[in-house]
Amino acid sequence: MSDNFNQYIDDFDSYLEKERGYSKHTCVSYIYDLHRFNDFLIEYVGTPDISIRSIDKQAIRHFLGKQFEDGFSSKTIGRRLASIKSFFKYLVRAEVVNNNPALYVKTPKTKKLLPNFIDEKIITKLMETPPANTIAGLRDRAILELFYSTGIRLSELVNLNFENIIIDNQLIKVCGKGNKERLIPFGNKALTAIENYLKKTGRSLKTADTNAPVFVNSKGERISQRTVQRSVNMYLRLVTEGEHLGPHTLRHSFATHLLDRGADLRAIKDLLGHSSLSSTQIYTHIQPERIKNIYKKAHPHGDN
Repeated sequence: MSDNFNQYIDDFDSYLEKERGYSKHTCVSYIYDLHRFNDFLIEYVGTPDISIRSIDKQAIRHFLGKQFEDGFSSKTIGRRLASIKSFFKYLVRAEVVNNNPALYVKTPKTKKLLPNFIDEKIITKLMETPPANTIAGLRDRAILELFYSTGIRLSELVNLNFENIIIDNQLIKVCGKGNKERLIPFGNKALTAIENYLKKTGRSLKTADTNAPVFVNSKGERISQRTVQRSVNMYLRLVTEGEHLGPHTLRHSFATHLLDRGADLRAIKDLLGHSSLSSTQIYTHIQPERIKNIYKKAHPHGDN
């Protein structure tokens, strides 16, 4: 049986989607990275017939070096190395190769950017920005409230169906990255905003088709991510300044404000749907003054 590198990429794609339950977007990213690596190997070795067993860590390091030379960011290069590591891990499990040559190749260090968030004082002003006398305005108010009340991702919001809203307990059930489900509570303001929007459209949480989308466009079709992104960005720019504003800004504000008010970091991790605590810990770097105040109050010698 041939051990050509390229032939195993399709098998890996199928494995990611069917066995690991990765989203189509994630699978496309993995496969794209592997094709870039394969293109490099063809030039590196001088032949399109690359033996999977001939690839060593030196070839991988040279690939990463070429990526740096081509001007790619550390974050992108780190993702490509992660794709290669996952690919060879799969091949080891499938007994195609005996070891993972990428295992001991170090991931390039990336500069962690602190997430954007908006001050609590601006939240009320933001929520009142969309018009309250139109369907689109009420829909946008409900979207803003739900983003801030739950911290859900953009993709999770647009995919919400009525069956995902548990009215009695004020919970929403979302399917996040890796098809992992989680329950998130939401507040009265978000509930009221959703009910006001639905009432304007002639629908209700109790009588709507369970499989129907909650947020729709003027044609009654599920709202697109692009539309939500554009609307949220517009409203945020009316009340605050900054770069890279959008739905993620409300997700970051949700986490930051919870932490500010004493919420446990692990609880925030679960609410956000992070797979590891390291992803959530970035929020601890946002408010150094708050941490100093906690230290002064809690430590016996903190205020001396």
